[in-house]
Amino acid sequence: MPFHEGPRRPAEHRLSVNPFYGPANPLGDMVEAPPTHRLPDQPMPPSTAHQLVRDELMLDGNARLNLATFVTTWMEPEAGILMAECRDKNMIDKDEYPRTAELERRCVAMLADLWNAPDPSTAVGCSTTGSSEACMLAGMALKRRWARRNADRYPGARPNLVMGVNVQVCWEKFCTFWEVEARLVPMEGERFHLDPQAAAELCDENTIGVVGILGSTFDGSYEPIADLCAALDALQERTGYDIPVHVDGASGAMVAPFLDEDLVWDFRLPRVASINTSGHKYGLVYPGVGWALWRDAAALPEELVFRVNYLGGDMPTFALNFSRPGAQVVAQYYTFLRLGRQGYRAVQQAARDVATELAGRIEALGDFRLLTRGDELPVFAFTTAPEVKAYDVFDVSRRLRESGWLVPAYTFPANREDLSVLRVVCRNGFSTDLAELLAQDLERLLPDLRRQPRPLTEDRGAATSFHH
Repeated sequence: MPFHEGPRRPAEHRLSVNPFYGPANPLGDMVEAPPTHRLPDQPMPPSTAHQLVRDELMLDGNARLNLATFVTTWMEPEAGILMAECRDKNMIDKDEYPRTAELERRCVAMLADLWNAPDPSTAVGCSTTGSSEACMLAGMALKRRWARRNADRYPGARPNLVMGVNVQVCWEKFCTFWEVEARLVPMEGERFHLDPQAAAELCDENTIGVVGILGSTFDGSYEPIADLCAALDALQERTGYDIPVHVDGASGAMVAPFLDEDLVWDFRLPRVASINTSGHKYGLVYPGVGWALWRDAAALPEELVFRVNYLGGDMPTFALNFSRPGAQVVAQYYTFLRLGRQGYRAVQQAARDVATELAGRIEALGDFRLLTRGDELPVFAFTTAPEVKAYDVFDVSRRLRESGWLVPAYTFPANREDLSVLRVVCRNGFSTDLAELLAQDLERLLPDLRRQPRPLTEDRGAATSFHH
């Protein structure tokens, strides 16, 4: 959640109320203009409150045209009905809602099987509010396992976590919140994610684990998880350091099993201790739901699992909160049941086809250079060609917004701060027809952009719409 400061406007600012919003008599039933930053003194009719809120929300972008987000923006009406029927059920109350709890268990079992756990019946896992919480839980398990192995040195020794500089910001949060040193492998040249050997060289006796990203948010590329595990195997042979790997599969863990079946990245690799994914990304569920799985009970220290006698029953729980609707978990089970392996394969292949075709179309315009082509995650990044001097990616992003498209422009991290790109995320619901409209709008903008005397963006930090 974003951190919001107090109101910058005067506290007496009020919303304007149209006379037609009154329930019956536009004059006799006039509603007083409510304040925006303090509770109104009096209640108002539900229809009026609904209209006031809806009017403000019209200024939000169209979620279906938001090509910055990985989050699902379309589901079938039947899924929406199920979610509405379950939104009042608190996931933690497993005794009161045993069938909802059972659906969660089934989803964990399905994911354990999908990710090739040695024995899916012994894999452990849970639902979360998203991959950010799942990563926090996985990081906590890594730290606790390391602390147990190094009880003679901890808390004196400072633990560290090795990962690429391209990791999602939730990993930086984990390191800050749980006092773990973040050791980041920088980008180099045309390598935009972690290098296995460079990661191994950053490891030492205080390394709790290495994070591999199956689908970088910066460019959609997979990190080489198998090569990473091999580098850590070699490190163990030389030094004795036995360092586990966590796979952040926020997006790719729901793409690779269906489209890249020969790619070995999951629990088939003995060094992979845990995996997370976002059900609300390529899991095809509205936000927010994520999943965290460990290859077996030994990978999740028992002391982290709380067993509480709450509302009438003994319930094991491993999560960061005690209040979360069951709607998204039910929707995840619905989607697993609805699509099956073949259905997921078809949906993800359609998204990849749109991505690769659109990437090729943009490359053919001649003004842009592709960094990736959408052939791993259905995501690709591109920048302006070297000879383009009149405009930059921030100008392109701003002009596309005029047509309703939300395409993020952003600068890469160390050591490629010189590189600024645009990124397109192709999700279920972003069809070939919509991709064609985007390509047409981009092509229509180019003559104006080419006539600019120079790039017009003064503040690149303010221009970017990529913050995750």
